[in-house]
Amino acid sequence: MKRADRLYALIEILKDGRLHRAEDLADRMQVSMRTIYRDMDTLAVSGIPVEGERGQGYSARAAITLPPLNLTETELEALHIGLAAVGGGMEGDLRDAAESLSAKIDAVLPEDSLDAPKSFGFAVYPFADAAQGFRHLTPVRTAIRSRQKLRLNMMDDRTCDVRPLKMDYWGRVWTCIVWNESDDAFETLRVDQIDSIAILPGLFVDEPGKRLQDFSKENS
Repeated sequence: MKRADRLYALIEILKDGRLHRAEDLADRMQVSMRTIYRDMDTLAVSGIPVEGERGQGYSARAAITLPPLNLTETELEALHIGLAAVGGGMEGDLRDAAESLSAKIDAVLPEDSLDAPKSFGFAVYPFADAAQGFRHLTPVRTAIRSRQKLRLNMMDDRTCDVRPLKMDYWGRVWTCIVWNESDDAFETLRVDQIDSIAILPGLFVDEPGKRLQDFSKENS
């Protein structure tokens, strides 16, 4: 498993809010406890609200969702792509400036009882991986707004028909909560793992058991 994939898998485990022992996480990820300790340090530095310590266990205070703030989604997308491109592809003054801008954005992100502190521009995932998802941000976002069903061809050779419900931001990695009609279940998909998207005919309407609020109830 790639390190980026392992870090994302750890986020998925920790966001249930429960305490997870490093030993159990190491067994689950099939790595050493020393690797888990390093991963936890990396997640914490990247803005993931990891709590705990060696010998005790780890948890995350809350799921990470970047709210709209005072920016439009298009503006947020532009900032994300620009900072990731400069941070991943430049050196010297430009990279320093991108990092400084990222820190300034972090400093003004609001915090409330529902949303934990976030980190915007620089995180644990390499630019090359994040770039895979950039081209899909606009069509996925548009489909959420218009309630458009999508057919997703994933990098792991899966094909699934979905109802896209919500996009979340995890420090360079965007995820989308969907109702997967192929599996008849909710699923959280990484946008950078989508290979291609096809728009399906017809729009979807809210149905009990398939709505975002139903997903929230299942995961509360």
